[in-house]
Amino acid sequence: MRPQAQAGAVLPVAPAGAPRAGPAPPPLPPHGRWAAWLPTCAKQWKNLPPIPASSKAIRFPVRPGKGSAGTRCLVKANHFIAHLPDKDLHHYDVSITPEVTSRVVNRAVINELVNLHRAAYLGGRLPAYDGRKSLYTAGPLPFASKEFQITLLDDDNGSGSASQRRQRNFKVVIKFAARADLHRLGMFLAGRHAEAPQEALQVLDIVLRELPSARYAPFGRSFFSPDLGRRQPLGDGLESWRGFYQSIRPTQMGLSLNIDMSATAFIEPLPVIDYAAQLLRSDIHSRPLSDAERVKIKKALRGVKVEVTHRGNMRRKYRISGLTTQATRELTFPVDEGGTVKSVVQYFQEIYGFAIQHTYLPCLQVGNQQRPNYLPMEVCKIVEGQRYSKRLNQNQIRALLDETCQYPRDRERDITQMVKHNAYQEDPYAKEFGIKISDRLASVDARILPAPRLKYNETGREKDCLPRVGQWNMMNKKMVNGGKVRSWMCVNFARNVPDKLARDFCHQLAQMCQDSGMDFALESVLPPMSARPDQVERALKARYHEAMNILGPQRRELDLLIGILPDNNGSLYGDLKRVCEIDLGIVSQCCCTKQVFKLNKQIYANIALKINVKVGGRNTVLVDALSRRIPLVTDRPTIIFGADVTHPHPGEDSSPSIAAVVASQDWPEVTRYAGLVSAQAHRQELIEDLYKVRQDPQKGPVSSGMIRELLISFKKSTGEKPQRIIFYRDGVSEGQFYQVLLFELNAIRKACASLEANYQPQVTFIVVQKRHHTRLFAHNHNDKNSMDRSGNILPGT
Repeated sequence: MRPQAQAGAVLPVAPAGAPRAGPAPPPLPPHGRWAAWLPTCAKQWKNLPPIPASSKAIRFPVRPGKGSAGTRCLVKANHFIAHLPDKDLHHYDVSITPEVTSRVVNRAVINELVNLHRAAYLGGRLPAYDGRKSLYTAGPLPFASKEFQITLLDDDNGSGSASQRRQRNFKVVIKFAARADLHRLGMFLAGRHAEAPQEALQVLDIVLRELPSARYAPFGRSFFSPDLGRRQPLGDGLESWRGFYQSIRPTQMGLSLNIDMSATAFIEPLPVIDYAAQLLRSDIHSRPLSDAERVKIKKALRGVKVEVTHRGNMRRKYRISGLTTQATRELTFPVDEGGTVKSVVQYFQEIYGFAIQHTYLPCLQVGNQQRPNYLPMEVCKIVEGQRYSKRLNQNQIRALLDETCQYPRDRERDITQMVKHNAYQEDPYAKEFGIKISDRLASVDARILPAPRLKYNETGREKDCLPRVGQWNMMNKKMVNGGKVRSWMCVNFARNVPDKLARDFCHQLAQMCQDSGMDFALESVLPPMSARPDQVERALKARYHEAMNILGPQRRELDLLIGILPDNNGSLYGDLKRVCEIDLGIVSQCCCTKQVFKLNKQIYANIALKINVKVGGRNTVLVDALSRRIPLVTDRPTIIFGADVTHPHPGEDSSPSIAAVVASQDWPEVTRYAGLVSAQAHRQELIEDLYKVRQDPQKGPVSSGMIRELLISFKKSTGEKPQRIIFYRDGVSEGQFYQVLLFELNAIRKACASLEANYQPQVTFIVVQKRHHTRLFAHNHNDKNSMDRSGNILPGT
């Protein structure tokens, strides 16, 4: 593997200006000869130190070696080897006037230009276009700059004859920008450059996206079509479409095309009245809407594209901007400058001969607010192929997950079939640019690491445990350190859970906590109380004050609240956690209805493990930690951080992003963690409050921030000052690696220096990416020893 920045790579930081040792790098080849040159130079460059990625004061170190622990094996990955093109790529700027925001329209303009002028003016080249401002060719065009006039027939006017469709004229200017530089990509693949050249990878991605973009509905890096698998209803007017994810990736094997199966939610192409009925889960064909229903429909339909059905083949398309507050029968509008007014019902009857039936329903509003256009709901049908980008509800999420969940063998089969279906060998754009894609999954050398031995309390029948196939249980074991819960209560928000069942469940859970090693009171402060889900805050606070009336005179606190929730609880879970964590300051444990009805000991044990950690206990520790045998952790005081930023859902433009940082609070066991959260600017990925200086009126500048606070907490808890910091950072895209690393590493350094002069512990910054699309499969699906029961590769691989 090359010394490069990649997902999950460990990135210790070398000081700026560090000397570079080793022989001079081998000479670079002529431009366009990288394909033949790379294999021969890879060996020469293997032992060379990396060139600093830029003028920034960091560079990535050479990987010290490859791991050898564990059992060697072979696995397959959903990566298909791509051969680097031996072409001279050129980049051109594209300007389209009048400017449009739709990539679909932009692509239609360029496609028309290529169809008309490829032979005469483009030198026979077949360009790749990103749908915005950039166009790429495999070789130069016969001009530096040229203007074209292009005419499109507007599909939004309907599918009638060409003479009926509105013409749209565009001026297109194509101007040479630069030669697309594949040199840095070649250096990166050979291990001579630490930073992945995103621009070069983007060019290759654009080329390979051209044909799928014409065949399917593109969204992000994925493509969807109703022809790629059966549609599945998700409820409330939505359905799932199957598709695939595609991305060109640099790997230790060279370039590869990453293909994975995917699915997402689309709006069903229904008549608008039927869609509204599904959304409201009520028949609205014979009644007016309430204000609340009208607002719900308006929110769901805003921005959705519809086509009219009352004009035969003339199916003009419109984008919905709103919903009228008045019923259709009450709507009028001026028809001439003299102020003549006509009703919508009268207009449709006279002009189209169409009698509106559902006059009590509101009209859809299309166009702008200055010149609104009214369309009765019954003459509109939702246009097919519109992805739903708002937040799904719990039922829809569950239905989508059920649709996408596959056994590994089936997923591998579908991915292989998709690659054959896409026929990359016959892709005219791939051929034009000299990109060749293998149709076989890549084989990867792997190792299965041995499972760590777990230590439990000496009072249990089993004092330690070796997990098998990633699984173990609490049978005959006790928590290594049991927490204390002397006072607790339960609030039941599930209507179908009777009070007696809630009491039995709580008693069995308390017994399991006690049997597992916790100091847990068997009787609650108050009997379980039933409450309505829409009154969560009132119920929790009222019950809390009742409990404190009993505990307060005894100078005791409420240690735990158990909440029984419906299986489909919507926002109830979040509301309960907010009230308990922020308003009341108590630990809470939520349980779903299905867990209560099962009365299963394994479920009780799993919940007990969660409760124990929340109240300060420790379930287990690694035997290797106690014997100081974990490399880079147990040899000297080490603190481990984890950090992430959660962003609002699309459409929530005013909500802040939430940064969270956790850090270990014990050593060498590394089992206890403390966490901090902080609100910050909307969709800001950099964690702003890692370190900050605030101005105190009396003390002047005062250092603070999450890193500093957690370092102080570690020192108080362990009596040790961390000599090493391991910082795991989640949620960083490849284009933000350096920006995040520079900012947050600087914050860590400042936080350390603010505690003590010259305090600069070693920092290892690890970028973690969970939302990748790499999937690993067993090399031989008939070898039961290389898989678990579901066909997944073994834990520890």
